Amino acid sequence: MKKICIITTMWSSINNWIKPFLNEYANRGVDVSIVCNMDAEYEKKLKEEYPFVHTYPIPFPRGISVFGSLKSIRLLTKLFKKEKFDMVQYSTPNASMYGAVASKLEKIPVRLYCQWGMVYVTMSGIKRKVFKTIERMVCCLSTQIQPDSEGNLQFCREQGFYDESKSLVIWNGSAKGLDLTAFDVSKKAEYSKEIKEKYNIPEDVPVIGFVGRLGKEKGCNELFRAFKALKEQFSTLKLLFVGPIEKEDTIEPELLAYFRESDDIIKTGRVTNVEKYTSAMDVFVLPSYREGFGMSVIEASAMEVPVVVTKYPGPSSAMEEGVTGISVPVKDSDALTIAVADLLENREKSLAMGRAGRIFVEQNFEQKEFIKRYMENRMNLLGIAEEQEC
Repeated sequence: MKKICIITTMWSSINNWIKPFLNEYANRGVDVSIVCNMDAEYEKKLKEEYPFVHTYPIPFPRGISVFGSLKSIRLLTKLFKKEKFDMVQYSTPNASMYGAVASKLEKIPVRLYCQWGMVYVTMSGIKRKVFKTIERMVCCLSTQIQPDSEGNLQFCREQGFYDESKSLVIWNGSAKGLDLTAFDVSKKAEYSKEIKEKYNIPEDVPVIGFVGRLGKEKGCNELFRAFKALKEQFSTLKLLFVGPIEKEDTIEPELLAYFRESDDIIKTGRVTNVEKYTSAMDVFVLPSYREGFGMSVIEASAMEVPVVVTKYPGPSSAMEEGVTGISVPVKDSDALTIAVADLLENREKSLAMGRAGRIFVEQNFEQKEFIKRYMENRMNLLGIAEEQEC
């Protein structure tokens, strides 16, 4: 029996990105272990849902902690020595660093780095150099690297992080594809009505939307600046802000005050039924500075909502320029304002892009097809466990 270990920093990543594949591994007779920061309650729930999965709660400090990092690597090395896994898969920044080092030390045959974005790209100075070096190290220690977008794959190859021999993207990208049964576009009108009634939004009022956490790196400064400008042209416009309120200290004080005080910015908090919220949007906006892929982009497209995203490899790979939406330069609130206004003013263009978006998602990111290709790749890796030197 082949044995694999899947590592992420936080248990939320297991819920969001790993669960769709656990039964697939079991059906193929693969023994699966999960390692992440997990408390006893989460560990119990996970084992109740997937009794065949082995769980190992190992603390992974966030940020830079020399002592904490060494402790995590030591615990992982001890686990790898005991279990002798055929493959170790790691994702998210800290877990990837610890997993890459420990699995290399224990000579794990397949060391798979699921590269879901790179934190260094938004940094500057010595911090950027340090984290870029860590990114390069993780890639070097891995035998296979799989970014979740074609754009990031090409970017990293050009940066010299890895070459074609040890890197690929599963199908057309993303980490798990999209379950189109959940994003049922035939219910769009029903969902839209439900959300608008919940937040007292009149049917004829235009709505732009954002899904993600509050923060500078998500482009929230540019989003709020653009929204203020758009309000001068579209006086009744609403912003549906879907996601947790975090990293308030990264938002410009004047814009943060506007975000907090404006009745036209509807703050929903974290939600589990994002398809209902995107249905209420006329335009979806993701002005992120960095993104591994941009799952929220294809979720919006699946509900026939046109998108405006930044020209960054991840989000750009989740849309078709001029077909399903518009891309604008990173950190350019003026360009963002113009693009959103264009879609709000040109209803037919907007509707056409929304329809094209649904087709684009169906053809390129349907989850069952993604899982099929994903598992074919994993079985191939487990069957051919060749060491590739840096």
